[in-house]
Amino acid sequence: MPEGPEIRRAADKLEAAVLDKPLTDVWFAFPELKAFEQALIGQKVERIETRGKALLTYFSNGLTLYSHNQLYGVWRVVNTGEVQQTTRVLRVKLQAADKSILLYSASDIEMLDAEKLSQHPFLLRVGPDVLDMTVTVEQVKERLLSPKFRKRQFGGLLLDQAFLAGLGNYLRVEILWDVGLLAHHKAQDLTPEQLDKLAHALLEIPRLSYNTRGNVDENKHHGAIFSFKVFHRAGKVCERCGGTIEKAMISSRPFYWCPGCQF
Repeated sequence: MPEGPEIRRAADKLEAAVLDKPLTDVWFAFPELKAFEQALIGQKVERIETRGKALLTYFSNGLTLYSHNQLYGVWRVVNTGEVQQTTRVLRVKLQAADKSILLYSASDIEMLDAEKLSQHPFLLRVGPDVLDMTVTVEQVKERLLSPKFRKRQFGGLLLDQAFLAGLGNYLRVEILWDVGLLAHHKAQDLTPEQLDKLAHALLEIPRLSYNTRGNVDENKHHGAIFSFKVFHRAGKVCERCGGTIEKAMISSRPFYWCPGCQF
C-alpha cells in the first residue's frame, strides 16, 4: 500500500507532465463533474498537493480537483493521444499538448471552489502532512502531547491520518525502531529526550524515504539512503544490536520490531 513518500513522488510525476501547460482537453466520467470540462480547457495546473493519500490539483481559474485513490485508484502519465491497454476504468483525463494525466478506478473525486475546499470533511479531519516542509518538530511535539493524542498507543496512533498524514505501516515500524520504542508506548509517558527523538523521526524518516526515492539498500547506513531496518525482515539480524527481528499483528497490520533494542 503506497504511503506518503510514494504518493508525493506520484504527484511529482504528474506535475512534471502538465504543470503550467494550457489544458487542451478535459474529461470526467462522473455526471456531476461534466459541467467543469469546458471551464477547464485553456486553464493551467498551478500545483498538485498531497494530503496523506489525497491529491489536490489546483487550476488557474481557482478550482481545485480533489481525488483520493482509496484502494484501487491510480494516476498515470501518458503521451497525449496514446491509447492505454488496461482493464482499469478511466475516471479523469487532464490533457495538455504533449502529455496527459489519467486517473483510473478511483471513486472519491470532487471539484471544489475555495469555500468548499476550506470546508471539505476529509481535509478538516486529516492532520499535517509529514512531507509538508513547513511542518516543524515543535508542531509534531505539540500534537503528540495534545489531549487528543497523548494517551494513544503508538501502534495505532502512527496509522491514524488525523494525527499526521502520510504515515503508514512501513513508516510506523521504521520510526519506532529508529527511536527504540515498542508499539504500546504513549506520548504522555515519554521522557523529554524520547519525545524529542520521536518528533524528529516522525518527520525525518518519511522525508528521507521521499528524498531518496524509496530506494532500499541494506549496504548503506540509515541517513545516507532509506533502507528497511525491520520492515519485512522477520527472522533476520538487527543491524543495531544483533537481535532477531520479530513479527506480530498490531492494529490489524503486520508489525516488525527488534526485542533486543526496542523497549
